[in-house]
Amino acid sequence: HQHRSLGEMLSACMLAVMLAMLLTPALSQAADTKPTITDGKFVSLEYTLTLDDKSVVESNVGKQPLTYAHGTQQIIPGLEKALAGLAVGDTKQVTVAPADGYGEKDPEAIQEVQKKLIPPDALVIGSRLQGKAPDGQMVYPQVAEIKDDTVILDFNHPLAGKTLHFEVKVLDIQQEPPQPQDPAPKKN
Repeated sequence: HQHRSLGEMLSACMLAVMLAMLLTPALSQAADTKPTITDGKFVSLEYTLTLDDKSVVESNVGKQPLTYAHGTQQIIPGLEKALAGLAVGDTKQVTVAPADGYGEKDPEAIQEVQKKLIPPDALVIGSRLQGKAPDGQMVYPQVAEIKDDTVILDFNHPLAGKTLHFEVKVLDIQQEPPQPQDPAPKKN
């Protein structure tokens, strides 16, 4: 029957504590090597976008992920800022104010045009038209109001002035852009 002295037990405990302290930084450093979202990285996301009324605007859950280059303004600024530092597998709820999303509604973006310039089948409030601005850029105004001889068109983005709520999951982070998958070889 062996009895250890108090000194021996304390020595054994100290050794265990010192080993734990030595091993802990190595373990935490290993965890820190997990890639995180930083400028220039190519990020793949799964997301659902809802509005204040909880209506779903868009979702790619279970579909093709959204892939973008972080820090290059390919996605709205409020979402891009909120994703910085996340790692693969992280999920986050992000609320984006209009100023960091599609902007506030611009009263200057509302124009009145002659009714005869609008195709008859598009003379429905809420119809989205397609056209070219004088600078050649594509525009997609929405029919906001129909008067006797004129139509009020709203050139604002449909999400302008709205608070956006994103539920995001980081699926992948890469240094290089993802390569498109080669199609299956053709049989002759």
